[in-house]
Amino acid sequence: MKNNSMNPPKILPWIARKAGISDELALKLWRRALSEAEYLAGTAAGSEYWGLAIERFLWIVDDEVGSPATYSLTPAPRLSWMCRQQTRMSLLSLMAAENTYSYWQKTWGQMYRGQKIA
Repeated sequence: MKNNSMNPPKILPWIARKAGISDELALKLWRRALSEAEYLAGTAAGSEYWGLAIERFLWIVDDEVGSPATYSLTPAPRLSWMCRQQTRMSLLSLMAAENTYSYWQKTWGQMYRGQKIA
């Protein structure tokens, strides 16, 4: 089985350039985010784990760039909004599906209320 840190996301170098950090530092921060996500999720697999890993990575990069030791004249963008926006968008479709199912179930129950089902 491959180690998850050996397969960093392909967007990692882009995030590193945008944040003004080296690819090596970005990889170290990615590995740290993986370990934190594993601790928080309790496992190293699944959508919750990967979502936490990406969110933790973006927060760690933001913290690293914002630290006084690495002062830069050009401000680095805050990247954590991207992960939160993706999470919101995916939750909207799940909420729509849940509402549709609830409506269908309620309508079905009202339609057959009073009839005995053998």
